Formats: sequence, C-alpha cells, structure tokens
Amino acid sequence: MNSKYYVPAGSATAPLSVDVTPESAGWSESSLWVAQLGPGDSITRSSGPNEIIVIPLSGSAVVACDGRQFELEGRQGVFDGPSDFAYVGRDSEFTVTSADGGRFALCGARASTTLPFRYGPRAGVPVELRGAGNCSRQVHNFGTADVFEADSIIACEVITPGGNWSSYPAHKHDENSEVESQLEEIYYFEFSQITGFGYHRVYGTPERPIEVLEEVRSGDVVLVPHGYHGPSIAAPGYHMYYLNVMAGPGPERAWKICDDPAHTWLRGSWEHQEIDPRLPLHDNNSH
Repeated sequence: MNSKYYVPAGSATAPLSVDVTPESAGWSESSLWVAQLGPGDSITRSSGPNEIIVIPLSGSAVVACDGRQFELEGRQGVFDGPSDFAYVGRDSEFTVTSADGGRFALCGARASTTLPFRYGPRAGVPVELRGAGNCSRQVHNFGTADVFEADSIIACEVITPGGNWSSYPAHKHDENSEVESQLEEIYYFEFSQITGFGYHRVYGTPERPIEVLEEVRSGDVVLVPHGYHGPSIAAPGYHMYYLNVMAGPGPERAWKICDDPAHTWLRGSWEHQEIDPRLPLHDNNSH
C-alpha cells in the first residue's frame, strides 16, 4: 500500500538517487540526498540553511569546503562496519569527489548556528548492539547527540540481520515533552543482496492518524513525520541496513522516545535472551 510517505528507489534525478527535502517531505527540518558517483566524478552543492553530514555508503571520497579538504576512506558497502564522515556547516559550498565510484549520503537538517567543517573518524563511531534474540540489531551512532557536536541533526545507521525485527517495540517522538522530543525521521534502506527486501510500519494515534506499511528494497525511503514507527522487518536470508536522519524544531538536540504502551513489555523479555550471535557483522575494530 504505497503512501505519500514512501519514496521508491530511482525517484530522483541523476547523479542523485535520493532527493528528500523539507519541501518534498511536507515538513520543516530533515533532508537526505544520496549521490551515485562514478570514478573521479564530483558533485558540488550549497548547504544553505542546512548542516550536512557526508557519509560514504560505498566507496571513498574527498570532501572539500572552505579551502580545506578531508579524505574519507569510506567502505566497500554498508555491511562493512562504520565509515568515517565529514560535517559541513550551514551557508557553505562543498564538493564531494569520488575516488573509484560509489554512493554517498548527504544527511541534512535545518540549523540555526554555523559550526565549522570537520572530519569524523571511523574509530570514533560507537557500535551498539541493541535488543536480543530475534530483536537484535547493530547501531552505528556516528551522528547522535551524545557522540558528535552539531546544531540539530541526529543520524545513525542500523543493521538488522536477516529474519530479525528492529525499531521494535514501535516508538514515537513527535511532541516536545519531558519524555519525548519532536523529530522528523527519514529511513533509507539497503539490503545485503539485490533480491533482499523487508517491511516497515508507521501508525498513529487517534488524535494524529497515519498508516504506512511498505515493502522496502535497496534505495527505498520511508518518511516518518509523526506517529509510532516500527517494526522494520528483515526478510530471512537478507540483512537489512537503514540510515536514520532526524531533526526537529525544538530547542534541545535529543532523541527522547515513547514506546507504544501495548508493546513496551517486550524490552523486559530481552533480559533472558542472548544477543543474536551473528552480531556484530563487522565491528569497529575489524579494520
């Protein structure tokens, strides 16, 4: 049931394979572009009102801005552990030049302050194993609020082994309160094989209904403007990756969530289960 919150692979104009802006999403803060570049190709953009994190999904690149440049070693693919990355502040022109060809995510969020052009090393990316049993997943917290300084963007990567469920129990972050932060969220998916697929669910409250249930494949995007989201389900045999980009209009840069109260008891059940032995697929020390 394709909804306006589902953006299928190939919807953008080359060299972009993903082109999600606040205007196209119908919200105010979060953006994501994915550039598919051939060997030696480059893309030059202005960050405008956004801060940007450039992270290689595959391949290596040089990111140049303000007369300086950083070489991103990158990785062969998203299942090969975390990547290094570059941060570009608002109102800056920057160029991403691919070495041998690859895919490069430009994660964006509206920013009110200008922070300097910086490099984020792979070794500084915490790898978190979350959940247990068939709810085990691996999180690369490269751009989260407690790890990397930024104005408003929150970004991370999640790897869900084939047959497992993640973003579960379903949770929401669509209002600013003591226990919740209002964040618009983008999910960008890739799978370990070309035939890989999974499912992603978003549902609302009686006051703010939303209904999304999408079969997702590599390159697809699902937008979460509000409501409970999850599970993200990886079909058996196919590992699932997703990149999360979040930002909100609130004064605090924080990821505060509320579970669906009908399912929050599941977290307690993990205490008696082992983490999926397939994880970590590639830990940060394997490079």
